[in-house]
Amino acid sequence: MFLSVLSTAGTDPDDKPTPKPPSLEDAQESATNAASWIEQNWSAWLGIGLRILLIVAVAVVLRVVVRRSITKFVDRMNRTSQSANGTALGGLLVNVERRRQRSQAIGSVLRSVASFLILGTAALMVLGAFQINLAPLLASAGVAGVAIGFGARNLVTDFLSGVFMILEDQYGVGDSIDAGVASGEVIEVGLRVTKLRGEDGEIWYVRNGEVKRIGNLSQGWSTAGVDVTVRPDEDLEKVKEKLVEVGETMAKDEPWNERLWGPVEVLGLDSVLLDSMVVRVSAKTMPGNALGVERELRWRIKRAFDAAGIRIVGGLPLQATEEAAADPSAGMAAPSAYASTTSPQSLAASPITPPPNLSK
Repeated sequence: MFLSVLSTAGTDPDDKPTPKPPSLEDAQESATNAASWIEQNWSAWLGIGLRILLIVAVAVVLRVVVRRSITKFVDRMNRTSQSANGTALGGLLVNVERRRQRSQAIGSVLRSVASFLILGTAALMVLGAFQINLAPLLASAGVAGVAIGFGARNLVTDFLSGVFMILEDQYGVGDSIDAGVASGEVIEVGLRVTKLRGEDGEIWYVRNGEVKRIGNLSQGWSTAGVDVTVRPDEDLEKVKEKLVEVGETMAKDEPWNERLWGPVEVLGLDSVLLDSMVVRVSAKTMPGNALGVERELRWRIKRAFDAAGIRIVGGLPLQATEEAAADPSAGMAAPSAYASTTSPQSLAASPITPPPNLSK
């Protein structure tokens, strides 16, 4: 009887009770609950999806518009530089290639910054659409930013200095600069490090944050100055005439007619001393060509002065025009105490006379 009851109940006395299979009513109830849950939340899901889609679409369109605007701005800068290069003022400015490189660097930095800001803002708005609390995330990012700022402040300083250096066009590739810590020709410009080649061929890596002052020797024009030192008894009008003649001749010869951007000017007397006077000569030259112009000026001035008989202090000494008369006392001996036979010295040095009759 007990076994028949157990078998009727579907249980085995040696095993656990088997679970009852779900019925059709249970499946219908589960489907009804799921459908009702979806029906209650589908509008919220649709609103979140549409909001995210709108955020992404606006971010993409805004990014494309901003990047195209930056590109047009860069192209306008290039066209302005090309039009200015054909004028007289354009010769005093940097060349077209350097302006193009600078504008491309500025455009790249601006496009990167714009993309970072737009996409970062869109990502935060998407997280906010999912009902994610952004306060802890922003607080953590702020703390991390402060920590990175303190730990890598030199890197941040170098980067910001490089950005402003490019924006202000302080120097570029090919310029000769004096950066204080090093000087030479710029061979590479970066946002963090500037690479220079020194006079002896060495390469200097200068961090942009360490540069406190910049002396650019390649922008605008250079000044060639020569000091001509002559004797104080020279005719100043003749000296000035020869200097002006040398400057006019040099301005007509090649390649100095292109390297000289102004006439050779005689500025006047720079100093007057007892044994010399200095005449200052100056000329405006092409950037980076002042040293060569100074050497050529010295060469031509020396040749012109030699031909005109104008002596430069420090040259060959003057030769005597007539020989000095011979000194008549040069062959006479100095007076001596032995010249007198009655002097004590002569008496002491005379031989002793032998006594008479010593042989007898």
